[in-house]
Amino acid sequence: MNTLWKYLQYGYLIIAVIFLVEAIFEWNEDREKAYLMLGFAAFITLVFFFKRHFRRKVQTKNNQ
Repeated sequence: MNTLWKYLQYGYLIIAVIFLVEAIFEWNEDREKAYLMLGFAAFITLVFFFKRHFRRKVQTKNNQ
């Protein structure tokens, strides 16, 4: 199960890249929407790093 979560966390990065690409495409048409998508991409990236840190912390605790 832990291996599954290890790989599923990279889904957050894929979603962040999708938001980033959408922001680039929307940049000339609707700046507010582009800024919103950039904000979501940044937030999702932070969630990825938080979950990775927490998963590693729990994994280290379980291995002791």
